[in-house]
Formats: sequence, structure tokens, C-alpha cells
Amino acid sequence: MMSKQTEWPRLALIGGGQMARALIGGWLAGGASAERISVVEPSADQRAWLAEHFPGISLLTEADETIAHATVWVLAVKPQRIAPIARHLSHLIGAPPPLVISILAGIRLADLGRWLGNTRLIRSMPNRPALLGLGATALYADSHITPTDRALASQLLTAVGSVVWVDTEADIDAVTAVSGSGPAYFFLLIELLEAAGVAQGLSPDVARKLAIDTAHGAAALARTSSDDPKTLREQVTSEGGTTAAALAVFKEAKLDQIVAAAVAAATLRAQQLADDFGRDP
Repeated sequence: MMSKQTEWPRLALIGGGQMARALIGGWLAGGASAERISVVEPSADQRAWLAEHFPGISLLTEADETIAHATVWVLAVKPQRIAPIARHLSHLIGAPPPLVISILAGIRLADLGRWLGNTRLIRSMPNRPALLGLGATALYADSHITPTDRALASQLLTAVGSVVWVDTEADIDAVTAVSGSGPAYFFLLIELLEAAGVAQGLSPDVARKLAIDTAHGAAALARTSSDDPKTLREQVTSEGGTTAAALAVFKEAKLDQIVAAAVAAATLRAQQLADDFGRDP
């Protein structure tokens, strides 16, 4: 990971929303200088928030020559807006061209390349826990990306959590379904566990605290244990006990098939969005 003693590249974010904020916070905590970070954000309210929380960064209402000198551009706008924005950005690409890291759902590298022109592209899919530095990000790059570019992308995204590389761009659709949308699945389970606790007589406050803290503890144990999740589950499931009774209900309801169908549906939707957003307006 880069430190204060390491010369950070000049960084430009196109879009100043939640994921951009997470990245900026991670970069600054990792030693980046605010003066080396530019953000293009048309919303005055968003710019005011960024100025208050990250003093010293450069804030722009639209992309101009200021970002032409950045080593890395991070695309962090809504996917449906990217085509005209990318075409505008193409006029600012100099020599050498920037490394462009896209964190947009549903935008393929081929479409970005068609709009941006001559540059180096990496596609990534972070998730919302990046706001706490606990994100899970997958990255994909084609054969034109150098090992140096891959290392730089890994360093920048590691600032907000863990990073993995996938072998094909199609894998990003599955990543979107598993980790991109995944936090919502766990939020739903916490919500349902809380409601079930209330139905059994617990107060809402107690049920919510128990549900959230149990999810947190289970995730931490799964992350740090040398045992896999299946083994951990078996370790807390005594034959004829309460856990076994609950898991039997999940099995009868075919929870495994429900989860598989949900992830498959999210993967398919990611593919559909890639087709829709990749069209020229």
C-alpha cells in the first residue's frame, strides 16, 4: 500500500457520490495529498459536502484541462449518463493517456473504449461497505493493461477494502450479483431475523441489536477462521438442538435454491443493463 513517503499519482474522479467519497477517504487515510485529487461533480450540494469533508481537493463542475494531467481517472457517475460524459472526456486525453478505472455497473470495456478512444481501461465492481473501508472489489483488465497498471489499480482499490482480480469480463456480472448486490441480501436477513425475534416476544431494540451483532460476529469469525463456512456452521449445529431445528426449516424451504435463483437473476439483470447502457444514445 502506498504511504505518505510514496509519491501518489494525480487522481481524478468523474462523479462525487458515495463510492467516490469512500475512495477519497481511503486515499487520504493512506497518505495521499488532497492537492493531488480532483473531482468533477456538477451538483453544488455534492461539491459543498466534499469541500467540507475533504478540504484541499480540487472541485470542478465539469471536466476540463485540470484533469488532463491526472495519471488515473476513476469513472464514478451513474451508468446511464456515461456515454456523453465519456465522449467529452475523450477530448481531454493526452499523451501518455491516463489509466481509466470504471466502477460503473453495466458498462463494458468495449463500449468505454469506443467512447473514450485511446486510453487504458480497467473495470471494477466495489460495494457499499467500502464506505467503512470494508469493501470487496473485483477488477478485470484485458491483455493491454500492464502489470504496473494492475498493481496501481489494486493499490487504489485496496484503500477501501479487499481486492480480487477475475479472469473474464463476464465474471464482473457474477461479481455484481454476489458482492455488488450482496450487502442487500445480508441487510434483508438482518431485517427478517429482527422481525422474527420481535414475533417471539423480544423488544424491537433488543431484537435489532442481537441480529446486527450476530451478523457482525459471524462475518468476523468466517473471515478470520481457518475453517470454511460449512465447517463453522457444523460446529454450531448440535444434533437435535435448536440450531438444527432452524436449519431444517431452511432446508425444507430450499433456501439453497432460493439463493442460487436470486444470484442468477441479479447476474442476468447485470447482463441486460450492460446491453442497455452500452448503446449509443
